[in-house]
Amino acid sequence: MAPEKSEQGKKVVYMDNNATTRVDPEVLAAMLPYYSELYGNPSSMHTFGGQVGREVAAARARIAELIGARPEELIFTSCGTESDSTAILAALQANPEKRHIVTTRVEHPAVKNLCEHLDRLTGHKHRVTQLPVDREGMLDLAQYEAALSEDTAVVSVMWANNETGVIFPVEEMARMAKERGILFHTDAVQAVGKIPINLADSVIDFLSLSGHKLHAPKGIGVLYVRKGAPFAPLIIGGHQEQGRRGGTENVAGIIGLGKACELAAARMAEENGRVRQLRDKLERGLLEKIPNSMLNGHPEQRLPNTTNVSFEYVEGEAILLHLDQFGICASSGSACTSGSLEPSHVLRAMGVPFTAAHGSVRLSLSVYNTEEEVDLVLARLPEVIAKLREMSPFWKASHRGEVGGANCPCACS
Repeated sequence: MAPEKSEQGKKVVYMDNNATTRVDPEVLAAMLPYYSELYGNPSSMHTFGGQVGREVAAARARIAELIGARPEELIFTSCGTESDSTAILAALQANPEKRHIVTTRVEHPAVKNLCEHLDRLTGHKHRVTQLPVDREGMLDLAQYEAALSEDTAVVSVMWANNETGVIFPVEEMARMAKERGILFHTDAVQAVGKIPINLADSVIDFLSLSGHKLHAPKGIGVLYVRKGAPFAPLIIGGHQEQGRRGGTENVAGIIGLGKACELAAARMAEENGRVRQLRDKLERGLLEKIPNSMLNGHPEQRLPNTTNVSFEYVEGEAILLHLDQFGICASSGSACTSGSLEPSHVLRAMGVPFTAAHGSVRLSLSVYNTEEEVDLVLARLPEVIAKLREMSPFWKASHRGEVGGANCPCACS
């Protein structure tokens, strides 16, 4: 496989896999016929369309197998965001007399912004509880249990955080909600394909996943709806997806996602073995080589591919721009919030100090990353931080003991 090249011809070292992943060559090969010779509509009655419908059914079965679901429990959507919105709005429609939503302060914008929008749109008739997290990004289950009430319609808690990789105990949380007759949704976009999931042993009602996070194309997602869970479609139209999501199916995307899930199941051991080891080497090296750096997130309860490190007294955007000159792709948080100059809402919720929250970098690996790439980042990133600190008034102020005081240039006091 030829290495990726940037616009300037540099080799790309891609460590932004929580934002999106490359389409696996086997996935692309599986998709291509459905753009050309196998172009029939899977809902058509004729044989030409019927053969496409059978392949869609086979892909649905492969996806279901990866997450321990039944094929008929899966609804194809356009992305994780659509799946999230569909699940939460369906739960509210199923319980019109209930007005309370429980979520967390560290959710992806797909959930966070929807819940806040519902609160505003209904004149605060929908009450939203956003659960706090501790310094390691973990939830307090006692606080969660106390937040549940007779008025709670739905709980929406992500399986794994997209910025820190922290894994939440969603299966236990779903059981606690079930005991109170509350519907439970999890955004598992980052978790699917990286850690084992078996919904057959769970009482989770709704689960969202997105193809482009596990080497399938963008534009295809899935919503799992547990058999018997109340449901109302978000997109109303034809009879597709058993009447649960109107619109002609994205056949090529579905085929690609099916293949990607098959590959993810086969590579789960590598994800949790070699990829984890590369992540640990990268993380350990950065924390050892760069002073005033800190890990964001629980050291153990994390996805195997994700590290989020803060470097005090520098700006994350400047770090990324300098890394980009070396062909290294990273991020400072969620790609869906990259247009904001505010520090990450996830890191703020975790209580990361102001002097460090702006200087955070997320590095997220995949099975395509190599040890040579990790060594390159370990060589370049310390140079970048040292260079930026030489120019930073905050760094200079810290050495004069002014940070946090009356003369602090960031006015954080």
